[in-house]
Amino acid sequence: MVENPARILVVEDDQSLRELLVAALEREGWDVHAVGDATTGESAVERFNPDVAILDIRLGDGPDGLTLARRIRQRSDLPFLFLTDKTGVEDRLAGFESGADDYLAKPFILAELLARLRVVLRRRGRIGNDSLEIGPLKIDPSGRRVFVDDELVELTRIEFELLTQLSSQAGRVASKTDLLSRVWGFEGYDQNLVEVHISSLRRKLRGRGSMIQTVRGVGYVLRDAT
Repeated sequence: MVENPARILVVEDDQSLRELLVAALEREGWDVHAVGDATTGESAVERFNPDVAILDIRLGDGPDGLTLARRIRQRSDLPFLFLTDKTGVEDRLAGFESGADDYLAKPFILAELLARLRVVLRRRGRIGNDSLEIGPLKIDPSGRRVFVDDELVELTRIEFELLTQLSSQAGRVASKTDLLSRVWGFEGYDQNLVEVHISSLRRKLRGRGSMIQTVRGVGYVLRDAT
């Protein structure tokens, strides 16, 4: 149990997405409270006292996410980011004008959402530097940089997220299903997707690709090969 974990409020009316977000955020060790409408979300800000909120703009019946955001901003400096399928320029401007710290369009990559939350939480002093170092491998999540033997390695966004996930649980096996959920944000998809990107990632790690080991029939594990 993490002592005094960061508190995340989720306001999302899609139950399946709400449950996925709760599961993903709790895996990070954060304290999560999720609701399905703006009215309940507004009262949760007072009762739960979150460090950051994730707001859906479209919330079905009742006030929408933009209305909730304006109400929050009138009496609090609580940082929040929007998840929405409204991606036009005017929509984005409306979101930022309501006081949003960030704006992520649906469908989104779960790992990207987690990275953006970490930026906000770090700015609020709720988490520290999350740089990772395993043997010759160094990962700077904030700067999204990877070094192998002190040389910068250029990775695609997906390759970077895969490596970050494996590094965060180095020595433990990550199943393909778990990696799909954490990096792509969904489960039960073609697992060849993971295999293809892992293969590419190994080639780019400057002779250190053997650090990513296959556990046949299960998934992958990152180990210090030095």
